[in-house]
Amino acid sequence: MSNNQSINYDLNEPLTSSAAPLTDSTITIRIIKSFPYRNVRNIILRDYDLKNKTGNDLFNDCMKHIQTDGAFRPFRTVKYNKMKIYTHAHGSKTVNLVINFNHDDDWIIDISDTNGKKLCEYDIENETEISLYNEEDYIAYKANPVEKW
Repeated sequence: MSNNQSINYDLNEPLTSSAAPLTDSTITIRIIKSFPYRNVRNIILRDYDLKNKTGNDLFNDCMKHIQTDGAFRPFRTVKYNKMKIYTHAHGSKTVNLVINFNHDDDWIIDISDTNGKKLCEYDIENETEISLYNEEDYIAYKANPVEKW
């Protein structure tokens, strides 16, 4: 059997992270209600413009979704104030199922910046996963990462 016959995939096929343009991307937002109880619900944003939207735009879009979608009613009691990249497309995932403890400095998204850094400048691309959470809850959980179920 030749080497070409053993390969059953196309080496020229693009990765999903680069297949869609930055103005038409799909990203997953992981809404974290509770770290110890692993209460997480996802928002899938399709056709999202990573080239022109800021961290503040993303935060506001997520908050609007949480406030208007009935499935997120239990998640409305948390004061969300932080966004952080959980994983990039085709990158390795963390062993923690709730949040990525690494990259606390370089993967944080500035949600107060209304007209500055665009999402693509954070290296966010198609199929990136982002966590939305309360910073004080995260600090307490990181100091003592005990799961309660």
